[in-house]
Amino acid sequence: MVCRPGISSMSLGRCYAGHSFEHKMAMAAKHGLQGIELFYEDLCDLAPSKSASDLLSAAAYVRTLCDSLNISIICLQPFMHYEGLLDRQKHAERIEEMKLWLQLAPVLGTDTIQVPSSFLPEDQISDDLDLIVSDLQQIADMGLQQSPVIRFAYESLCWGTYCDKWERCWETVQRVDRPNFGICLDSFNILGRIYADPTSETGCNEDAEQVVAESVRRLVERIKPHREKIFFIQIVDAERLDSPLKPGHAFYNPEQRSRMSWSRNCRLFYGETQYGAYLPTKLVANAIINEIGYDGWVSFELFNRAMERKDHAVVEELASRCAVGWNKMVVDLGMETASPALTKTVSNEQIEETRKDSTRTSFENARL
Repeated sequence: MVCRPGISSMSLGRCYAGHSFEHKMAMAAKHGLQGIELFYEDLCDLAPSKSASDLLSAAAYVRTLCDSLNISIICLQPFMHYEGLLDRQKHAERIEEMKLWLQLAPVLGTDTIQVPSSFLPEDQISDDLDLIVSDLQQIADMGLQQSPVIRFAYESLCWGTYCDKWERCWETVQRVDRPNFGICLDSFNILGRIYADPTSETGCNEDAEQVVAESVRRLVERIKPHREKIFFIQIVDAERLDSPLKPGHAFYNPEQRSRMSWSRNCRLFYGETQYGAYLPTKLVANAIINEIGYDGWVSFELFNRAMERKDHAVVEELASRCAVGWNKMVVDLGMETASPALTKTVSNEQIEETRKDSTRTSFENARL
């Protein structure tokens, strides 16, 4: 398998801002994006209720629509705030939710569920790695019982409560020690923790370049011998702020960690220096793809304030920007990519028909 471009479904516009899943998929196909990470929010938006039957019917509809546009579903995500819960009754409730996700994945035609590290307050989750590993082994073992097997991609968030660096994430993956439990490497979450500091006047941590160089060296050394454990990667950059993200800043939210507020507003596609991109994203992407030798899905998981805009044009604007970023990365890294023959040509007429005919209720026709 060679590298193929994908995007998170919500990165093309939030459903609550009025952007339909059908329009987002049509624009993804038009601009050559071959896969999506299905954001659970988008699935729920298509279903009349959160009942299992409605969600499963919506999943069948999503697969039918994506198949018609030759778009693969990379994963279902994010299964949030799961590991290390101190309230074990809530843990049991999350296990029941996972049982539904394990039904949804094969209906969607994906074999992967993404699990981000928890960023709940310290009084709600444990820092006991043994407990965290045990919890993650529990869902991994559930996935192993499925046919086909369901995989789990664990990802460290740069504002995670305890797992905020790739090293801790990798250690956890190794300790879980299940063939269907791997890592999602995200350039933003790697660099957002060790390079960037949105609360700083400089936008960077002290000795950021040296720290990143050493971290990337360790990344290659430790993961290259086990590169099959990289289930997919996410590559995006981020905007350097004009002023520190502190009280009074437009993006400041007292209920969020600063890196989370920055993430929600300021991620950018690869190479978007015209919008203020400043992270050494190329360095990380090159290490993963060329030095480690990863080949597979490269997803552009963008969070940005533009996704909240309600104008219809924003969906194609984001899809086009993503495609430009992908093409720039291909050139920058000398990447081997899928043959153009693997990308279905989508006519303007087909896109228009998808936009007009795919309605919120049409997934009823795909009911199992």
